[in-house]
Amino acid sequence: MSIAALEPTYHQTAGGETPGRTDPEDALGRDQFLTLLVAQLKHQDPLNPMESTDFTAQLAQFSSLEQQFAMNENLEAIQDSLSAQESGNVLDYIGKTVKTSGNAIFSKDGHPESGRYRLEDLGDVTIHIYDSQGLEVRRIYAGWQDAGEHDIGWDGKNDAGDRVGDGIYSFEIEATDQEGFIVPYETYLTGEATGVTYEGGVAYLMIGDKLVAPENVVEVRK
Repeated sequence: MSIAALEPTYHQTAGGETPGRTDPEDALGRDQFLTLLVAQLKHQDPLNPMESTDFTAQLAQFSSLEQQFAMNENLEAIQDSLSAQESGNVLDYIGKTVKTSGNAIFSKDGHPESGRYRLEDLGDVTIHIYDSQGLEVRRIYAGWQDAGEHDIGWDGKNDAGDRVGDGIYSFEIEATDQEGFIVPYETYLTGEATGVTYEGGVAYLMIGDKLVAPENVVEVRK
């Protein structure tokens, strides 16, 4: 009986993630490997004992197996440490106003956190603001705007001049150049980070009822 192929297999996922062991049902661990090695020695044919070179090779395999397990445990410890550091950094955002990619606007006490947008080129801009039901509550003609970042300048009122209720709104930009072609743009949302939640082991900032990945934060203000 040969155990030359009993080492646990390792894999590396796309994106260079930390390698890990395969499912325990598909790979043998250290104890199983050693048990099989001892069983092989106990049940070998006395008239045809294992060659010393074979035994040495299998001991070398076991030594390699131990090193691989130790390496994997060290990598897991490093990963846990980095995750803890990352969580600590995320907690630092709580209570601060952050800006991140998105098109949500949070209105509180009748005063909205103004959204921002960035034009790639000069454009004739109209801003459309929608409530949580997707209904347009305000249309703002901003006129010609240079390439770069701009505030939408919404005062929290609808087209009739009445102040809208508290809640989450969204905005879209309609921008065209001098020839009538669409000008590309990006939108940003701002709001107070009120907490941190975890989804699938990943930390997200809570801004209103929106979950924002920390890596998408582009600005933090007190």
